Amino acid sequence: MFDFEKRLTDISRQTILCIGDLMLDDFVYGEVSRISPEAPAPVIRVSREDVIVGGAGNVARNVASLGAKCLFVGVIGDDVTGKILRFELDRDKRAIASHLVVDRQRPTTRKLRFVSEHYSTHLLRADWEVARPVDAATESALIKQALKLLPRADAVVLSDYAKGVLTPRLVRAVIERARKLGKPVIVDPKGSDYSIYRGATIITPNRKELADATRLPGDTHAELAAAAHALARSVGSKAVLVTLSEDGMMLHASRAAPVHVPAYSVKVRDVSGAGDTVAAVLAVMLAVGADFESAMRAANAAASVVVGKSGTATVSAAELRARILPASTRAPEEKIVLDWRELDARLAEWRAQDLRIGFTNGVFDLLHPGHIRVLAQARAACDRLVVGLNSDASVKRLKGKDRPIQNERARAEVLAGLEAVDLVAIFEQDTPLELIRHVRPTVLVKGGDYKPDQVVGRDVVKALGGEVILVDLVPGFSTTRIVEKSRSRQRR
Repeated sequence: MFDFEKRLTDISRQTILCIGDLMLDDFVYGEVSRISPEAPAPVIRVSREDVIVGGAGNVARNVASLGAKCLFVGVIGDDVTGKILRFELDRDKRAIASHLVVDRQRPTTRKLRFVSEHYSTHLLRADWEVARPVDAATESALIKQALKLLPRADAVVLSDYAKGVLTPRLVRAVIERARKLGKPVIVDPKGSDYSIYRGATIITPNRKELADATRLPGDTHAELAAAAHALARSVGSKAVLVTLSEDGMMLHASRAAPVHVPAYSVKVRDVSGAGDTVAAVLAVMLAVGADFESAMRAANAAASVVVGKSGTATVSAAELRARILPASTRAPEEKIVLDWRELDARLAEWRAQDLRIGFTNGVFDLLHPGHIRVLAQARAACDRLVVGLNSDASVKRLKGKDRPIQNERARAEVLAGLEAVDLVAIFEQDTPLELIRHVRPTVLVKGGDYKPDQVVGRDVVKALGGEVILVDLVPGFSTTRIVEKSRSRQRR
């Protein structure tokens, strides 16, 4: 099984070569409140404007936001829009190394969108573009750049917006060289003639593009699977990934049954550039050694992140990880604090939200139902629960040289995996008094084996106007008893 947790950390060591149609996405946001007196046209009151690198450039942005390096090859015109794109791509040359060919005979592609801020609805789009193949000189310059960079790449993306950069000659040259070098090629296609993509590793048409390319129906999953199989066979690709918008994705891979994954249930704000994100994630995942299905599931998760954002958006490795991995997997790094300065920042954030902060503490060496009851009732009495955990050294001083059974990191990770626990703070002292003074909780919770005047930190919490809660224990459960019972059985 593919290990997402491990492989996501490998992304930073990957380099992706992206070649395709570069464009500037210009989003003007505002509200329409009246009709123009000059003509029967709505008037948009502009509130803000976002200028973003789009098209194949958005694939590069997504590769960089995931933490990999992108080598980008594309075309710009000799104009202001081209200068803006070059400037934006060169903001962080360590993440995106752009190799742009200037074509003075064509304008840089620009798409200007007017968007309702309140409803996230596109009202109008204006395009500046020339949608024809680049001339022979520009084509040769692009091929030279691409083939020069290819040996440095771990995967290649061909992002085709049908604006003329990905000519048949360029596509064939890149795919053939990539195959010789053993580099996976991901194609985000356009048009109906997919023969130019022959030999690509994986092709990612949407439902309509698949139907146009194969002239086969795609209304049902069975029909989609048949059309994807036909496309893969006709172009000699190892896989076809069909993007289905709100219906998720379907994968056809050689020697494997078709796999459909549903879309995540999210509020869709803007689908602009979601296909770019899919291509970028497929590239980095295949570069780190993922199989096609694992790469598809990662791409599906990433798409669900970007469609929830406005404009041409990107996904970060942290966002992808949060969407793919269960909360319990992410819990240790999100919940365990070793530096109390980090604890201060989290507490300040909660207090700014007027949240009620609770505290309990213990050794938690072998977690049992008694612990679970205390933690659950502690969390029920507050909005956020901080658990103080004795360090290994303090446990030895309190319990003897044979304890703890599990080290502090293991005990902290078990606690962090519990839904009731919001933070775990390890303390070195024999009592949690110093930590309680630091946290200043509103609620202090301990097990019912304590009397109120025996609870460490009681006076601190009371002085702050807080309360102390004692939770009834679950009869028969004690870590010490469990350990003694286990050792007694071993002696027998």
